[in-house]
Amino acid sequence: MKQQKRRHKIMVIHGPNLNMLGKREPEIYGKETLDEINAKLEELAKKLGIDVETFQSNHEGEIIEKIQSASGGSGKCKGLIINPAAFTHTSIAIRDALLLLDIPIIEIHLSNIYKREPFRRKSMISDVVTAQISGFGVQGYIMALKAIAKI
Repeated sequence: MKQQKRRHKIMVIHGPNLNMLGKREPEIYGKETLDEINAKLEELAKKLGIDVETFQSNHEGEIIEKIQSASGGSGKCKGLIINPAAFTHTSIAIRDALLLLDIPIIEIHLSNIYKREPFRRKSMISDVVTAQISGFGVQGYIMALKAIAKI
């Protein structure tokens, strides 16, 4: 009996208010919805021969629990893409959770956080992630998935 090869799983975590993409400040974040972004990621994952699991929450604790789940058990992920949204600038707890992981992590932002308000220019996680992609809109997610699949 032929054993089916297990595909690598990449987790994608979307932070607060990203469930409102397409409606919230489309001049900054674009017109595509989170469902459309996730569909693009799933389509690309199939082409790359990997699995992608997407998750969105407006709650810091739920995001932390999802990060923690990426490292354990049979569902261990081979990589994590995270857009912490507003938690980027405030959450030491998310930073600490990311430190638990021994997998590649890419921080993603739709807008260029360094061209925005001063309080958005500080990322609490930039020094603990493998890489950061900022300012490419939805294309940044595509770039992140392609990159993390090759790491």
